[in-house]
Amino acid sequence: MKIAIPADGKTKESSVCISFGRAPYFLIYNTDTQESVFIENYAAVSQGGAGIKAAQTVVDSEAGVLITPRCGENAAKIINTANIKIYKAMNDSIKDNIAAFEGGRLSLLDEIHPGFHGHGGE
Repeated sequence: MKIAIPADGKTKESSVCISFGRAPYFLIYNTDTQESVFIENYAAVSQGGAGIKAAQTVVDSEAGVLITPRCGENAAKIINTANIKIYKAMNDSIKDNIAAFEGGRLSLLDEIHPGFHGHGGE
């Protein structure tokens, strides 16, 4: 299974980015092969709709899980439509969040916010 995580940097020791839509990168981690691939989030520099564009990037990566601290409702609709489960990230490194997910210690993200439409957020 592939896991997508918004990342501040290009290592597994990097922090999970607090902003899903404006994250500089996404880590796509394959739990079967333990392969890690960092992809640029081109939505991060969008004038608007960053969350929607970032969500499409996650869908295109064929991830089955998204681990993120928060997610706007428009992005969440796209993620949910693709049957991708959204888990709430801990305030730790990407590596620690992967370990927590694999250990069953992350909960589903149930607080979807309205988004930051036109305010430079998700």
